[in-house]
Amino acid sequence: MEGTKPVNKKLGAALSGGAVLVLALTGCSGDDDSNEKLDAWAKQVCDAVQPQAKKIEAANAAIQEETSDNSTPDEVQKTDAQAFKDMSDAYKAIGTAVSKAGAPDIENGEKKQQDAVEELNGIATSYASLKTQVDELDTKDQAKFADGLKDIATELDKLGQSGNDALKTLEEGEVGQAMARQQSCKSASAESTAAAE
Repeated sequence: MEGTKPVNKKLGAALSGGAVLVLALTGCSGDDDSNEKLDAWAKQVCDAVQPQAKKIEAANAAIQEETSDNSTPDEVQKTDAQAFKDMSDAYKAIGTAVSKAGAPDIENGEKKQQDAVEELNGIATSYASLKTQVDELDTKDQAKFADGLKDIATELDKLGQSGNDALKTLEEGEVGQAMARQQSCKSASAESTAAAE
């Protein structure tokens, strides 16, 4: 029988896929064709994204950590539920930040912004639903708990692979360049790269 430890490792692996999402927001390389309106927009978004990116990294790390020792199902459940809640809150906050920033000063800016906000809110909802699933797992029965975690890892995998198309579209071209010029996006990106190594 597979214990909870290897299964939670899978969860950790699946999770790191999901975190890439926000870091897509922060990892562009820039040039210096500055556009003041766009720079102001990018600064507002980057400043709001940075603390959320840190929150997502920390949630990720907590799940990874819980896999590396002999945690009880109760501990795994508590850690994972908190991590999913944090991630849900972080994606929701990023969605709010992109929404508050308004449409970037680019062609189809409004549509791109709305699509990205919708996507971020959808991701937030998915993590909230994963938290509920973890909360409902039976920690008294290790086999059932491991099976439940497997299902959650599968959901996470899907979440990691889906969903960041609108974000990528929002960050194409000038927007990505403007974001890359922002110190807060650079530092969020540098931290995530360091954490990934």
